[in-house]
Amino acid sequence: MTHHGKGLSDVKLLNDKIKGIHVAMLTTMDADGKLHSRPMVTQDEDFDGDLWFFTYDNAPKVGNVAAHPEVNLSYVKESDNLYVSVSGTAELVRDRKKMDDLWKPPLKTWFPDGKDDPHLALLKVHVESAEIWDIPSGKMGRLYSAVRSLATGGKEVITEDIKLDMK
Repeated sequence: MTHHGKGLSDVKLLNDKIKGIHVAMLTTMDADGKLHSRPMVTQDEDFDGDLWFFTYDNAPKVGNVAAHPEVNLSYVKESDNLYVSVSGTAELVRDRKKMDDLWKPPLKTWFPDGKDDPHLALLKVHVESAEIWDIPSGKMGRLYSAVRSLATGGKEVITEDIKLDMK
C-alpha cells in the first residue's frame, strides 16, 4: 500500500484516475443514521480538490448533507479494474456563475427546466481523502496476479492500493 501526503501530485493523481468516469455513487447518511447511495454525474472539470454535481435544492440528499456533511463517492472503471473511494464534506452551493460554467446541454436529461430552474443548485464535495485500487487489467494481468499470489501463498498480491490525504 502506498501512502501519499498532501500535495499537487495527489490532486493530479486523483484527477487522472477519475477523469472520464462520469458517474459516481454518492453515499450520505439519512436522519435515521442509515447510509443511502445514489448515482451522480460528476461535472467534467479538472479536479482541484473539489468535485461538483448538479442537484435540486429540495432533493433528500441535500437534507442529508445539511445534517451530516460527511459523504463518500465511489468511482469504478471496470474495463481497467480501477476502483476509487473518495471521502469528503459536501455543501449546497447556489452560485449561478459556477452553474453557467459547468452546465452542458445533456444535463437537460435530468434537469428538464435547464439551468434557470429556481431549484437547481450544485453539490460541492471538498475531498479530504481518497483510496485507489488499481488491479492489473486484461486476462493476462489477472492471470499474472493470481499466479503471483498463489506462488507467494497469498502474501504478495499485485494490486496497487494508494491512499491520498488531501487535508
